Amino acid sequence: MKPGKELLFLALGGSGEIGMNVNLYGCNGKWLMVDLGMTFSDPWYPGVDLVFADLEFIEERLKDLVGIVLTHAHEDHIGAVPYFAQDLGVPLYATPFTARLVHEKLVEAGIENDVELNIVENGGSVALGPFDIRYVPLAHSIAEGNALVIDTPYGRVFHTGDWKLDDAPQIGVPATPAELTAIGDEGVLALVCDSTNVFNAKASGSEGAVRDGLLETVAGLKGRRVVVTTFASNVARLQTLAWVAQQTGRRLCVAGRSLDRIIAAAKASGYLKDFPECVPMDRAMDLPRGEVLILATGGQGEARAALARIAGDSHPIKLEAGDAVVFSSRQIPGNELQIGRIHNTLVAKGVRVVTDRQSMIHVSGHPGRPELIELYKWIRPEILVPVHGELRHMDEQARLGLAEGIPRSILQKNGDLIRLAPKGPHKVSEVRSGRFVLDGDIIAPADGEAMSARRKLGQMGLITVALAVNPEGKQVSPVEVATIGIPLDEDMEGFVAEAQVDAAEAVAKLKGDRRRDRGAIAEAVRLAIRRCGQRWIGRKPMVQVMLRAH
Repeated sequence: MKPGKELLFLALGGSGEIGMNVNLYGCNGKWLMVDLGMTFSDPWYPGVDLVFADLEFIEERLKDLVGIVLTHAHEDHIGAVPYFAQDLGVPLYATPFTARLVHEKLVEAGIENDVELNIVENGGSVALGPFDIRYVPLAHSIAEGNALVIDTPYGRVFHTGDWKLDDAPQIGVPATPAELTAIGDEGVLALVCDSTNVFNAKASGSEGAVRDGLLETVAGLKGRRVVVTTFASNVARLQTLAWVAQQTGRRLCVAGRSLDRIIAAAKASGYLKDFPECVPMDRAMDLPRGEVLILATGGQGEARAALARIAGDSHPIKLEAGDAVVFSSRQIPGNELQIGRIHNTLVAKGVRVVTDRQSMIHVSGHPGRPELIELYKWIRPEILVPVHGELRHMDEQARLGLAEGIPRSILQKNGDLIRLAPKGPHKVSEVRSGRFVLDGDIIAPADGEAMSARRKLGQMGLITVALAVNPEGKQVSPVEVATIGIPLDEDMEGFVAEAQVDAAEAVAKLKGDRRRDRGAIAEAVRLAIRRCGQRWIGRKPMVQVMLRAH
């Protein structure tokens, strides 16, 4: 579909889920992409680390794609760039800090010379086809969080990106209420808005309050070795922790490559100007326990991150009974179990665990209901398009916006093509949307046979059967049986013996043409072994039959 004299909106990722943000705007025959993110995997995709949006719709229309504008540097907004930007073949646009992190990703992928990356100054603008785009700084849990004002011949869009309200953000200068009101005064057709925290009755809170809370918490841990874990990308929090270390007479030590990368990028972009020189890990262990503050990655329980290795005593940083770990971060949904395992491992060692349930040591980067209501009053859109949330979040925001006086709202999901103007909003059609996974070095369909088989293997186990038959279909070798993930243990010998008999009987019972049909032989053996497995373990395992010719 080529956009006509209209303004269209299409989410390929990030609507109906939190993460993997990929949004398209269509106008006068052209498309604009806002963000190109990914999400981290979950147990539904065993063995997979990253999940991407299916970009087939726009890949079939690349000649009409004018560019990719990035709102900020969180992985769910830029993480897919090194995997797809080269194939999309259009320029990228980002503010300096975001551009620096994107450039590092391109270098790591070896495509920095093949992808055009343009730096837009903070508060700057860019014109791409029928779209005039201006960056508007908003507070968020990373440096240079931005909304976008997108002007088109058919109306203005205020695309929030990820945001919150914060009078003391520690890093950056967000747009003021007066500046946002001025945008609303000029007329806004559609507000495309973050829905993540719509169920929170209170505002998200300020980084200034976290600064005070962290100082109080660390000061109260006098004489202990203290590890603080936070999101590496939260530059304001890193600045706060450096200040807390200085105020409490501690030297700062950094444990985690992502922290090193963010700190370097922030300094190069003009942030963290007063960040102290850090102590190497081996030197940190020689300091008195109460004179070091360690910043570590791994607050989400990641097995390979610094904190998990510290908890498991496989890291240069060592903790003992009486020491403390401060979680200056929230639990991302889906990570509760692995975070809980880290907590329990630490507590078993006698290490004190401090979370945001006990102290004011973390605030969200997304708006609660009061902040959403304030933004509605300033922007005053004709249409509200909730994004960045599960369907329950977006539905709630749609109803909130209508209750607060926004004339129209629409609940959409990935793949819904929405006409915003003229005479919008309404759903025009549904286009292909879906997911791809990064499996090792291969990008594969998330709903493909490989993922389905891997899930079944994890749930049911696998029985492999091998035997040889001659051209007449007569068995001419013993039946070999091997298993993976079948919990029989001491009963395995009896199971294998019974399975061998069942497989041989299944071959012998075949008659006529089916007796010489190798496909029929393999299927008969498969079903016989599956029934045998069900008798022994109470479920139907996967069965693989290897039929050898003789």
